[in-house]
Amino acid sequence: MTPGIRRLVLTAHVTSSLAWFGSVAAFLALAIAGLTSPNDRVVRAAYLSMNVVNAFAILPFCFASLLTGIVQSLGTPWGLVRHYWVLVKLFVTMISTAVLMLHTRLIGYAAALAMEPAFTGADLGRLRTQLAADAGAALVVLLFATVLAVYKPRGVTPLGVRRQLRSG
Repeated sequence: MTPGIRRLVLTAHVTSSLAWFGSVAAFLALAIAGLTSPNDRVVRAAYLSMNVVNAFAILPFCFASLLTGIVQSLGTPWGLVRHYWVLVKLFVTMISTAVLMLHTRLIGYAAALAMEPAFTGADLGRLRTQLAADAGAALVVLLFATVLAVYKPRGVTPLGVRRQLRSG
């Protein structure tokens, strides 16, 4: 990649990753409101809003982060499979994406219940706690991926060692 394209892809990756993190933080705030509010209207609004945040912010930014991360790694000296930190970050992002896809059904279920005229927060039972706990865990995982990207721990994969020997 040319330096200009590389900076553009890096900017897109950092922006989508930060937006993903911020979207999950907003989701967590809504999940906490849905979990703790005694007002059924607030609880209803929280679960309906969580569905919107997931569909129009979390999911798109998740996929944008994954895609731009792959493109960036392929076009930089870090490579996709040369350094362990890149592989770990890719693995964490792919697992997070898969878990999010499974979680989307639960979020849709909670929103569908919240649409019912006779809805009360109690209708969701343990799902209320699960949604808040999962969002908190997602923030920890995304923070871990950010730390990997910033600190870039040493460790070259066997493929990375071969490439270093060929170019060195």
